[in-house]
Amino acid sequence: MKVSRRAFSKGIVFAASGLAIGETTTRVWAQVQGEHIQTSSGHPVPAIQDTETPEQKNARLHWFREARFGMFIHWGLYSIPAGRWDGKEVPGIGEWIMNHASIPVADYKALAPKFNPTKFSAAEIVGLAKSAGMKYIVITSKHHDGFAMFDSKADPFNIVQATPFKRDPLKELAAECRRQHIRLGFYYSQDQDWTAPGGAAYKTGDHQPPTFHWDPAQNGSFSEYLHKKAIPQIRELLSNYGEYPAIVWFDTPTKDMTPELAGEIVKVLNTDPRLIWNNRLGGGYSGDTETPEQYIPAQGYPGRDWESCMTMNDTWGYKQDDLNFKSTETLVRNLIDIASKGGNYLLNIGPMATGEVPAPEVERLQQVGKWLAVNGEAIYATQPTLFGPEAGSFSPTETGKDGKPKFIPSWKWRSTTTADRIYLHIFEWPGSTFHLDNVPRNVTGAYLLAGKKRLKVTKTGSGIDIALPEQAIDPIATVVVLKTA
Repeated sequence: MKVSRRAFSKGIVFAASGLAIGETTTRVWAQVQGEHIQTSSGHPVPAIQDTETPEQKNARLHWFREARFGMFIHWGLYSIPAGRWDGKEVPGIGEWIMNHASIPVADYKALAPKFNPTKFSAAEIVGLAKSAGMKYIVITSKHHDGFAMFDSKADPFNIVQATPFKRDPLKELAAECRRQHIRLGFYYSQDQDWTAPGGAAYKTGDHQPPTFHWDPAQNGSFSEYLHKKAIPQIRELLSNYGEYPAIVWFDTPTKDMTPELAGEIVKVLNTDPRLIWNNRLGGGYSGDTETPEQYIPAQGYPGRDWESCMTMNDTWGYKQDDLNFKSTETLVRNLIDIASKGGNYLLNIGPMATGEVPAPEVERLQQVGKWLAVNGEAIYATQPTLFGPEAGSFSPTETGKDGKPKFIPSWKWRSTTTADRIYLHIFEWPGSTFHLDNVPRNVTGAYLLAGKKRLKVTKTGSGIDIALPEQAIDPIATVVVLKTA
């Protein structure tokens, strides 16, 4: 079942966008639609983005821009109820069950003694990411429920102190990422915390302002929560895992996160000049990356680094009743579409309470990896298309919910580029000839990426015709490589 995101906080607006293939106009939101969180240029505490040179920024984000594909992991106590409470399915996404079902703090915390994911294997999860062709992982170190998935001395509500598991999954993942050469990042809910006194909460259902809390145990000072729990835990995350995290992924800022309070977090972030962090801290900070959620922006974000975070089914945290998994074709074509617009694809898995990854997610990631094993050259370290109209166009008559022209995507082909190559990702096989108008480079040859078979190229004015085999090499996407000078 697909469910809509609750009302957004102030400062967040919709923009015309292209839907991902396989998506409908009803989207599932786990975090704020982040690319239009209100930002400002002046900050009480300058962030690294405010002070570094363009050359320094390029060096800091170099690996991220080449990666193109990463794994998001939403895992926590919410995997125990798995979308059901008191014997009934709770509408909405799995990791929001405490909020959506208005579960009292004490009742939710009572899940911790039942959490013993003995089948969790960092080696298997990192290996899965690697086999899928992913270059980095971002895991929920603490989601909005306030439960820390790491060994925290700052607050006892964590997987080591509050559960029989007694292990730190982040430490184990860090060791495996180091061994398997994949970068590791940490998601941290800095603003919403539904079990810590003073933590913020988004409005859902009949939760009342100004706090939108549903249990008196949640009441308290936001500033006190931030200084006693959130900031100390962020310090722990930046100090206890060696060279990781490479990324800190913030989420759902509210009005409580003033520029001054956000500046207190920035002071901590500034202690690690290598960090990449997103635009969801709040307090006017723009961070490094735009974060479109559950959709692919129509034309990317020229001049900004960005990352589409998306689910494989309709939820982020594991939900036993959600079997609406996207096809491998959808996942691969989304990756191609995102790369063609200069972005990264952060694709989610939601492990079960046992620590195991659901089989449909494993199967699809392995299939995506098979495509990338052949065609990864056309994704990693590539630049956006030199063309553009192939992605679709804005309707002259239809408008979206924001009143702006609606983007109508086209799914025939996409293109990525490097300094001396143009890659054509063909979805809809055109027959024996592929025609391009106005090629902006001199094409010196062409071949199929799979098998390297040469293809005849005929110049036609400012364009070219490429002779193709009668049948597609790959039913999902066949890649033609144009050598250019």
